[in-house]
Amino acid sequence: MEFPTAKITVNLAPADLPKEGACYDLPIAVGILASSEQIILPKEKAYFFGELSLDGSLRHSRGVFLLAILAKEKRVRKIFVPRLCANEAVVVEGIEVYPVDNLRSLIKHLRGEKLIKALNYVESKDLIDETLVPFDFSEILGQESAKRALEIAAAGGHNVFLIGPPGSGKTMLSKALPGILPPLSEAESLEVTKIYSITGNIPPGGSLIRNRPFRSPHHTTSQVGLIGGGSNPRPGEISLSHRGVLFIDEFPEVSRMSLEALRQPLEDGYVCISRASGSVSFPCQFMLVAAANPCPCGYLGDEKKECKCNIHQIMNYQKKLSGPILDRIDIHLNVPSVDVNKLMIGSNSNSAEKSEVIRERVIKAREIQKKRFENTKGIYSNSDMKNKHLKEWAKLEDSANLLLKQAVNKFSLSARTYFRLIKVSRTIADLAASENIKDIHIAEALQYRVRVGE
Repeated sequence: MEFPTAKITVNLAPADLPKEGACYDLPIAVGILASSEQIILPKEKAYFFGELSLDGSLRHSRGVFLLAILAKEKRVRKIFVPRLCANEAVVVEGIEVYPVDNLRSLIKHLRGEKLIKALNYVESKDLIDETLVPFDFSEILGQESAKRALEIAAAGGHNVFLIGPPGSGKTMLSKALPGILPPLSEAESLEVTKIYSITGNIPPGGSLIRNRPFRSPHHTTSQVGLIGGGSNPRPGEISLSHRGVLFIDEFPEVSRMSLEALRQPLEDGYVCISRASGSVSFPCQFMLVAAANPCPCGYLGDEKKECKCNIHQIMNYQKKLSGPILDRIDIHLNVPSVDVNKLMIGSNSNSAEKSEVIRERVIKAREIQKKRFENTKGIYSNSDMKNKHLKEWAKLEDSANLLLKQAVNKFSLSARTYFRLIKVSRTIADLAASENIKDIHIAEALQYRVRVGE
């Protein structure tokens, strides 16, 4: 194997399409070797993909899963990719995936000296689904109302706003949430894996994403980091949270521009980023879980500690969250300080429900929704429903309709809040295995909506 002592021109067509990344290293090297007649390319069309190190070894490269999908669409049966990311492609049926360690082993394969064995196809259902969470719901003492609200949120994919004093358990509740979320469906898993593959977030040796993402960016994250963008637009945290959870602590401390930029993604489920070279859309259907203190010191309304903030500090702090942002959050929940008696009793008590028990109820509710939306593309949970779907799938009994009408008039709720209340009520009804929405379901949804910010 020798590098040709001649002038070499590499043409990456089409020329008007910007090229990015080092994945072209391997195909360029193979092209040079083939043009200098040092190797013979396979008669059957194949794709070569990967970044080369100076020693000829292939490094982990992002986008292998998307390459496999493209190969299937183009009816290309063979792809040669780095071994470190070959597992991403084995879940795509009908593709022969050849894991390559280095350029030398690939040359021997193409010369027929030592063949590389193709990896076997792996069905997505055969992949291990193991959700690791830092906290179990049984470890959270008290906060029964908050646990119930998060169960509803998990069952319907609803946004949640937790507000309470420091140490009340807002962060612990949020981090325990993944333990009660249902597993990704096959279609959802493919959507998430595409995003993680193109951003390079699938670790070496990783394959299909089977667990719902849980992203927790710091509140100082830039707008580009949160929403996505850049000169060559890349997905942000909201897209990395697709079909999962985006947890933002210290919600009012996020920059005003970033908060307002969340409006359209929360409403539409995708974000469109436009640049001079063109526009690109990234999916971002996620559960927003936001946490905040009620005031700068954190003890406004607390029964144990006195708030030291003046009225102007409180108003300025709460004004950081605009009405349109709060209007797009389905469940608003006060998380008070835990009573010391519950702490003492809870330390020696095993009566609290474990996450796996709550998760079973959530999965049952999601199964009802799966059957309901089986003929509707892109809708997997109640939160995904559009307003036009509510007439068919969220039928209210007369008493429920009357209660909802009275609440709208009394609290001057917006049209958006009205429809979101129905969606949450539909989820509560699903948890109760009720075909229609009853007044008790509306009543519970209302207590999670009008307690904060109304």
